[in-house]
Amino acid sequence: MKQKFEPGQISKVIDQALVYQCACPAQVCRAIFELRELHEYQMGCANDTANDVKVHQAIARAAEQAHTLMEDCLSEILRIEGWNPDTLEMPEALRKKSGKVL
Repeated sequence: MKQKFEPGQISKVIDQALVYQCACPAQVCRAIFELRELHEYQMGCANDTANDVKVHQAIARAAEQAHTLMEDCLSEILRIEGWNPDTLEMPEALRKKSGKVL
């Protein structure tokens, strides 16, 4: 499966989002991880001749399409909120805003 974000990058976004109580990026990141797991599982099942290969291929294909959409969504969220695209650091303004909610 093609991946725009490395696992470490996604984890970094989740960690910052949790510290500063900014749940939306973290939810998208968790969905990306879950779609990767679903895809990997289905690809394993598709290689098992005892299972219906077409069923598992259909699920894997759908997971891959959803994964692409969610990675694009994460890119858009990070751009809109002003995260640093190279370091994936949350912008200071968002940290202050989220910190006040606590």
